[in-house]
Amino acid sequence: MKLLILLLLLLPMCAYAADEYEPEAHFAVKRTNVSYGELVYTKYPSQTTGTERKLKILLPAGYTVEKQYPVLYLLHGIGGDHNEWLGAKPDVVIGNLIASGEAPEMIVVFPNVRARANDAANPSDIYTPAHFAAFDHFINDLQNDLMPYMKANYAIAEGRENTAIAGLSMGGREALYIGLTMPDTFGYVGAFCPAPGVLPYHVEKGLFQEDEFKAAQGYETFILINAGSHDGVVGSWPQTYSETLTANGTEHIFYVAEGGHDFTVWKHGLYNFVKRIFD
Repeated sequence: MKLLILLLLLLPMCAYAADEYEPEAHFAVKRTNVSYGELVYTKYPSQTTGTERKLKILLPAGYTVEKQYPVLYLLHGIGGDHNEWLGAKPDVVIGNLIASGEAPEMIVVFPNVRARANDAANPSDIYTPAHFAAFDHFINDLQNDLMPYMKANYAIAEGRENTAIAGLSMGGREALYIGLTMPDTFGYVGAFCPAPGVLPYHVEKGLFQEDEFKAAQGYETFILINAGSHDGVVGSWPQTYSETLTANGTEHIFYVAEGGHDFTVWKHGLYNFVKRIFD
């Protein structure tokens, strides 16, 4: 009986959370009265990997060098590459938010997070520590190669208040790692169904120990984590990350969206993240 009463007390809280983060209808559908951004394909030289690396960039509608734009680095999952996020129609999701005044104009960068010489998607060693390490190595490519390239070639607004990082699955793991490791660079961190490895588990020693996993002292960092209601791939790891941040005194948003380990949930996360950054 006591358990039943507790569950009934919790129901309004759960319903409120679901309403608060539920996207508006047709949030990922093109509208006739909206001008959408341009997707650009390019390459940048990487001393980190010793190669030229492929890159997609979403420029806002009416992009001009007369302005400076905040930047979102959007990271793919373990079997993807710089093209994977295009399956979520980010130009439409973000374009609609910009058009409705719920997000500012921004540049979105879609890199290949697999920072090694052979960075082809879905490699034969996909579920090995060596492959995981290539994703973790991306922090060096990002700092030393990609971000300087973006600064040199695009109208970038600098400062942590103008720089965000987010990702899906393995990209969510890396967004948490990079965002919290580089607090002077990133003011906003998003992790959509983030993969294992941020904390120790039976395969890896963890990018952080439990007591280290928190926002750096002296920095206010916006963090959003979401999870799928029936995600059978990363399981309870998103909730574990949220609980660890809470235990370590780091404020953040965590919510569960209806869906699995798929673009239904990742796109949901992108919508909620983009409308809350760069304000």
